[in-house]
Parts: sequence; C-alpha cells; structure tokens
Amino acid sequence: MARAFAVQRMEKRIPMEVAVQLSGNRQTPGVEMTFTEDVSSRGARVVTVRRWQPNDRVVIASLPGDFRATARVAYCQPRRGEGFAIGLEFLEPAGRWVVNALPAQEYR
Repeated sequence: MARAFAVQRMEKRIPMEVAVQLSGNRQTPGVEMTFTEDVSSRGARVVTVRRWQPNDRVVIASLPGDFRATARVAYCQPRRGEGFAIGLEFLEPAGRWVVNALPAQEYR
C-alpha cells in the first residue's frame, strides 16, 4: 500500500482564471479547452472534464500566450456539479506564464 506524504507548497497560489488547453489524457485523447482556478509560477489548479491519475503527464498551454509546459498531475478531485479539478506541477515550462508578469507584491 502506498503511503501519502504531506507536501508543503513552496509558494502561494493566486486565484486567477486563465484560459488553457490540456492534452495527454490516455483514456480520452484530444485537446481540452478549459481554465485555471489558481496559479503560481510552479503550477496551477485546473478545471477539467476528464479524470486524470496522479503522476500522469499533461501538456498545458496558455490561451492566448506563449506559455507551454509538460506538467505532472499531483491530484485529481471531483468538483461539485460536474468535472474535476487537477493540481499540476510544471516540469518543463517554456515561455511566459501569467504570474511571471505580476509585481512582487502580488505574491504576498
């Protein structure tokens, strides 16, 4: 049986809706257009209609924008109503993510 360990977040997430596209789901191939619930420079919580497994690899891209990353699914939780929320950890980010443009005081 696998053990669950509490992982402390290195930085706070900022509540922000950013349009993104997701791809890489093995059970339901294709591209999904969706949005984030909160973001940081290292990851995001994203709304999705697909069920993802922890440690799945996802490709996320901002719309519009030049940000693109391979990410690891940290968790997948059912949402009230329908769909899921997934926590993503960016592994190989490229381009400018939305929080990179925020002034330093926005991170507090």
